[in-house]
Amino acid sequence: MDHNVYLLATDPNDACRDVIHSRDTTLKVKVYCVSEENFSPNPNEIQLFGYAGKKLYAFETIDITPDDALDVIGAIQWYADYIDCPDMEILPEDPRMGESIAM
Repeated sequence: MDHNVYLLATDPNDACRDVIHSRDTTLKVKVYCVSEENFSPNPNEIQLFGYAGKKLYAFETIDITPDDALDVIGAIQWYADYIDCPDMEILPEDPRMGESIAM
């Protein structure tokens, strides 16, 4: 079984603005700390969510292609390992109940 290799681009001015890049495909996933910033989902992209401790992250693809859609979960699992939260549950919807989300 082939495994993708992922790279991380970080923003030196914002610790919550990482971008996961697949070395072997065109997949890119932007990481948001929704516990600390507004998040406006792009309706043309895939969004998934996950908690690391008490911090909620949103993961949003960048220019997703059908060939890369199946690799999104692997990229998020890699990131969860990277931030030392290997048991992160990946959620299909924003788990914040009763809160309005910036659209």
